[in-house]
Amino acid sequence: MILVVLGTQELPFTRLLEQVNDLKEKGIIEEDVIVQNGHTPASQFKHLNATPFFSYDEMNELFDEASVIISHGGTGSLITGIKKNKPVIAVARLSEHGEHNDNHQTEIVAQFKETEHIIASNNLEEDIKRAYGGFKPAPYESGQAQIITMIRNYINNI
Repeated sequence: MILVVLGTQELPFTRLLEQVNDLKEKGIIEEDVIVQNGHTPASQFKHLNATPFFSYDEMNELFDEASVIISHGGTGSLITGIKKNKPVIAVARLSEHGEHNDNHQTEIVAQFKETEHIIASNNLEEDIKRAYGGFKPAPYESGQAQIITMIRNYINNI
């Protein structure tokens, strides 16, 4: 199963659903596709099993069961897939398509790509082939301890 995660942003992300639906229709995606579509209308996509929102436990289970995750560029969705050692394909929401207020997701996606945690999508069909071809994300290491140390050092030096 492929899990598509659009997050909770109030602006629609129809562009990604159109791409996924098209690849499913063409037979390039053979698995079932489950979509957490949030506020994006999805009833017109006949090849996608879309639900606006899932509970935390349901989402956690879907992430566990997914063979590939296709996600918007939100940090929570990306990190969840990475921590579960899943191939994650990230597609940034873009302001020029009315998908977000700005393009901060491009920066998030670029950073996770640079650290080899995700596949930053340029061509979804090719990216899916890469995900199935054995892409493994670099292990996720939280920077929390490092951040806490930096804050402590800053406070101690005031």
